[in-house]
Amino acid sequence: MRITRRELMKQLAALGLLGGAGATGVARAAAIGRPIPWRNWSGAQTCLPAARIAPADESALVDVLKKATGNVRAVGSGHSFSALVPTEGTIVSLANFTGVLAHDAAALQAEIGAGTRIADLGAPLKQIGQALPNMADIDYQTLAGAISTSTHGTGPDYGSYSSTVTGLRLVTAKGDVLDLDAQRQPALFDAARCSLGSLGLITRVRLQNRKAFRLRRKEWIGNTEDLLEQWPTLIRQHQHFELNVLLHSDVSVASALDETAETTTLAKEEGGDLDKVAMLQWVDRNFRNSPNVQATLYNFVARHLIDFPDVVDDSYKVFANVRDVRFNEMEYSVPAEAGVACLREVIALINGQNLHSYIPIEFRYVKGDKLPISMFSGGDRCAISVHQYYDLDYHNFFAQVEPIFWKYDGRPHWGKLHTLNAAQFNKLYPRFKEFTDIRASLDPGGRFLNGHLRGVFGVSA
Repeated sequence: MRITRRELMKQLAALGLLGGAGATGVARAAAIGRPIPWRNWSGAQTCLPAARIAPADESALVDVLKKATGNVRAVGSGHSFSALVPTEGTIVSLANFTGVLAHDAAALQAEIGAGTRIADLGAPLKQIGQALPNMADIDYQTLAGAISTSTHGTGPDYGSYSSTVTGLRLVTAKGDVLDLDAQRQPALFDAARCSLGSLGLITRVRLQNRKAFRLRRKEWIGNTEDLLEQWPTLIRQHQHFELNVLLHSDVSVASALDETAETTTLAKEEGGDLDKVAMLQWVDRNFRNSPNVQATLYNFVARHLIDFPDVVDDSYKVFANVRDVRFNEMEYSVPAEAGVACLREVIALINGQNLHSYIPIEFRYVKGDKLPISMFSGGDRCAISVHQYYDLDYHNFFAQVEPIFWKYDGRPHWGKLHTLNAAQFNKLYPRFKEFTDIRASLDPGGRFLNGHLRGVFGVSA
């Protein structure tokens, strides 16, 4: 007998098994004139900046840059796990730079405020007959944050958000406002499409979209090894395909998204992952020291207690998922031909050493691009994401997994946790020096760098 997720949630809550899986509030400074602390979504990154400012328009933004002392870092939704934002200087939000500003119906392009959340783009784009060709697993990010870190979805014919940018406006450390595209300063344009916010502040972005469309999502549980054997076939058969590998078990969730002409809507079930993670958490808490029992229970939960109904809807309602359980994440992308081998080694380590984590590994395929420091520069790659529940220490877990990624020439996602620095990046990215030279010429004083980025780019304080 199967029960619905909503019913299961109620039963688990009644048994007290959801403790610790909800969000916690954060005290905010209310007194005028006092610094307001900042923290990211997972709570792992924090800082106390001298100022947090949300300029009303570009003129106000230029004024902020001219008057600000110390470093300046842009902030979006705070969904990066790496230390891209923390600073003792000024944090600038582009929350007032939002919406679809203009569009070209013939070219299927739209100019969008850089502070617009991806989640707020679907409906306005549909109104003008357009849609993002692909979307990431979540849509909480702002557009500027998503392109600045080459955030991505999955599919062999689809690159990251950065690869769909056809133009952008950049405000530099000097307060210059530059409109960039393939004709106007193309080298700087390509660098700015994935720059970690190190070249300046992006205020508007022009995207290459496609006609609005609908998607069908089909998910199923399969044996992990069987699915990995089928991986080459599955990514060819489906426009968007990914695996979520259930740790300490034999099974994975396969997810296939394909365009459809179906007009009947099968909407997603309300809510997010809280109920699913609660079941995994309960097994972990009670049986993680008995690996055989743990594996048996995980297999049973996945195959018999969780439903995966088909979904048919507008594309933007199908691509992204509600992630209501917080976690920290490390993601590396490896050359596409090495993806399955690398994933197998990661799984073998985690299961063999019984490393403590119960949030599934995400495995995706991303089309390559030619941007200097995009993770996908130079060819197609497979992205492998490992996670740790937010109130568990991630350091030991990630430290044991990360060397496997290095073995396969992995590049870390710029918005996810990693331990690499400029020396390693110079070897991983053939055009890394080209980018750092552009950065140094545009911002010689390093106003847009914090401690983390100085290490990434090899810039001394």
